[in-house]
Amino acid sequence: MTEQVQSTETVGEHRTDGINLTTGAAGKVKSLLEQEGRDDLQLRIAVQPGGCSGLRYQLFFDERNLDGDQVTDFDGVAVVVDRMSVPYLNGASIDFMDTIEKQGFTIDNPNATGSCACGDSFH
Repeated sequence: MTEQVQSTETVGEHRTDGINLTTGAAGKVKSLLEQEGRDDLQLRIAVQPGGCSGLRYQLFFDERNLDGDQVTDFDGVAVVVDRMSVPYLNGASIDFMDTIEKQGFTIDNPNATGSCACGDSFH
């Protein structure tokens, strides 16, 4: 059973009981989905074993709905977290950076007690 969670989050509000997506990240996801020409995909965020610190994030577009998924809508962008990853991602914020120094999605996770030097993994 998929759990639907409706959200009207903005950058100024912050959930502690689920994932957060900034308006900048939501805009980038929408843009990428438009480029793909698909409206049946959602952004899946997962925590997997790996990396030098023990756990690593995975962000990818997915058309599947798995048993226990938590789906949150951010201004028309569906963000899906599997039931095993939910405890690791509660309160985490996903943003999109586009500067000279950094480009890509970033995750600010209050549950991470440490991370590797390259920022790819956490524990």
